[in-house]
Amino acid sequence: MDTKKDTGNVDLNTLSAVASGDYYDPHAVLGPHVVDDADGDGRAFYIRVHRPFAQEVSIRTVDGVYKAVHEHGGIWLAKLPAGKDALGEVNIPDYRVVALLNGETFELDDPYRFWPTLGELDLHLISEGRHEELWRVLGANVKTYSSDFGDVHGVAFSVWAPNAKAVRVVGDFNFWNGVSHSMRSLGSSGVWELFIPGATLGQNYKFQIQTHWLEWVDKIDPLAKATQVPPNTASVIFDSNYLWEDEEWMKSRGSKNPHTGPCSVYEVHLGSWRKGLSYADLAKELVEYVSALGFTHVEFMPVAEHPFAPSWGYQVTGYYAPTSRFGTPDEFRYLVDELHKANIGVILDWVPAHFPKDSFALGRFDGTALYEDPDPKRGEHPDWGTYIFNYGRYEVKNFLVANACYWFEEFHVDALRVDAVASMLYLDYSRDKGTWAPNRYGGRENLEAIEFIKEVNATVYKRYPGIMMIAEESTAFTGVTAPTSTGGLGFGLKWNMGWMNDTLRYIEHDPIHRSYHHGELTFSMVYAYSENYILPLSHDEVVHGKGSIIGKLPGDLWQKLANIRLLLAYQWAHPGKQLIFMGTEFAQWYEWAGADSSIDWGALRDPGHKGVQELVKDLNALYLQKPQLHELDNTSAGFEWIDSDDWSRSIISFVRKNSAGQVIVVVANFVGTPLEDYRLALPGGGRYREVLNTDDLKYAGSGVTNPGDAHGNIVAEEIEWTNRPYSAVLRVPPLGAVFLEHLEN
Repeated sequence: MDTKKDTGNVDLNTLSAVASGDYYDPHAVLGPHVVDDADGDGRAFYIRVHRPFAQEVSIRTVDGVYKAVHEHGGIWLAKLPAGKDALGEVNIPDYRVVALLNGETFELDDPYRFWPTLGELDLHLISEGRHEELWRVLGANVKTYSSDFGDVHGVAFSVWAPNAKAVRVVGDFNFWNGVSHSMRSLGSSGVWELFIPGATLGQNYKFQIQTHWLEWVDKIDPLAKATQVPPNTASVIFDSNYLWEDEEWMKSRGSKNPHTGPCSVYEVHLGSWRKGLSYADLAKELVEYVSALGFTHVEFMPVAEHPFAPSWGYQVTGYYAPTSRFGTPDEFRYLVDELHKANIGVILDWVPAHFPKDSFALGRFDGTALYEDPDPKRGEHPDWGTYIFNYGRYEVKNFLVANACYWFEEFHVDALRVDAVASMLYLDYSRDKGTWAPNRYGGRENLEAIEFIKEVNATVYKRYPGIMMIAEESTAFTGVTAPTSTGGLGFGLKWNMGWMNDTLRYIEHDPIHRSYHHGELTFSMVYAYSENYILPLSHDEVVHGKGSIIGKLPGDLWQKLANIRLLLAYQWAHPGKQLIFMGTEFAQWYEWAGADSSIDWGALRDPGHKGVQELVKDLNALYLQKPQLHELDNTSAGFEWIDSDDWSRSIISFVRKNSAGQVIVVVANFVGTPLEDYRLALPGGGRYREVLNTDDLKYAGSGVTNPGDAHGNIVAEEIEWTNRPYSAVLRVPPLGAVFLEHLEN
């Protein structure tokens, strides 16, 4: 119980401020107070409560009922006998407030009798920017206390608003009138706190903040664990009771190096994969689909709450709340759980680069530039009309680092893909000359953002073994995936935007012109090991008038389908992990329509599109079975060219290897002419077998394959070719790729 000493007299101005709900320390007036008592033995206690509409108020303890008198503005005062404990100190009994209102009696607990729910260590860590489990002390946290009248259930509300004059909690529990639920300031920490008995799960709430200009603004809880379904904007009291069943996955995850393991990613926008599905529906249908196709991971476009569906989640307002559009936070946990039980990892898009200006959200949270940088040259994105976080402020950095921890800790996710990293790294990102401010050394790098990135990566890799941090970073910034201990940013993987741009630009050319652009196809190997890469064919490539992947490709329908099969096979064979956006796995015709409609499942009625889907399934199976295709992605030991210079025929061939020296040979023909007698140099003698051919009839190809001899073998001949002692003659399909595995002799 929170007890304080005072004289028992409170000046009228203070009483008026408390009564109107705009006093910074209501607990100094309300609740139980030990006081000097001139009429007794020198010690007594008073209880003040705020019941502005009551006709009568009394205080009930286990020993009796004590009538209160109205003092001022709905504040009532009761004097109780001062019992003593064994040490002679005044003993404040448990009590309840009994109020008569319009002829009806109400008995409630008193919010102002409780100690602060944050300890000194919590406040210290928040001020230092080091509270890695911030969600456990800020926001709305359900708590239970024992008392003489039985257990007290309620919610501890806490919010960081250092420049506020006063803060109230409003919600379903007080009919959205916060006058009787003013929060107390916890000093220089900037945190405000109040425990409200009787507040319960599922109730909506917001914080009312009085700014320095005495204006009241309603704000969502920055650490709300749940929200109303948009367009409604209130935060929702939530406490998880989910029982995880992914112990085997979580245990094995920590013993693996995800950067050297297989990683084949299916990128999904939850609202438009199959429109209308809930988290629970997706836990069945999406899990079955991804399992059948053999992807190792799904990547969800932002799941954190966002008010505007066409933003696809990239303008976040609820950083700690999975969007309520598809169900509850525990139902999202269930989706993750089911994916893990199916041996599928979960990657979330995470957006610490900017946040929207919606008046109910983080922007100008306490009337000042709190979460955002106050300098508009550093604090606003001109392209997106959003605010930029103030990465140099400890509490803001803490908010984001703890948020990353939150998704790993509370939702068991396996990776965060960090959106728009380049916009964080550079102060002049998308800005004209004169509209940006240099750093303290006169440079264009955002030094505070760089330090934040290093801290969040170092923190989560230390806390959660086996996870991944993935950068969507489009520049040549050095050391994105280098360890922070050597001065790098500390990401595990980086999207290879160069490979994506060059490869798409190349394959969009008509095959008869590709020989003139051969360097676009081979250039990626010049820098393939400068970072740890993911090769992305993401949602960004199939929106905003860019068309679908197949829509970019030249030729008639057969050629388009052959081209996309070739593209996907080349992507799976190239060093680096791979990612494709939903719909690409069956060559969806139309560009993605955003959140408005499902992807084009009807395309699968066509055998050609079904064939692309079958190829993706087989590519994933081969990728998982053959470590040659993934184990040494990040080192030159895993790749060597056989022939990168056959530009006149637009053919490339190379070897993928694993640490045991096993090889898979890949030859890819980017023109529409089959080659029946193509001699291919091989890395060694012995037997080879065609393990995948994109022109196979089962993929709706033309059937130019290599069945081999009676045993299915292709035997290397001791005929030197392109500086190798062994070679073999193959059939190379038009617009097709062939994978050969070297068998044990």
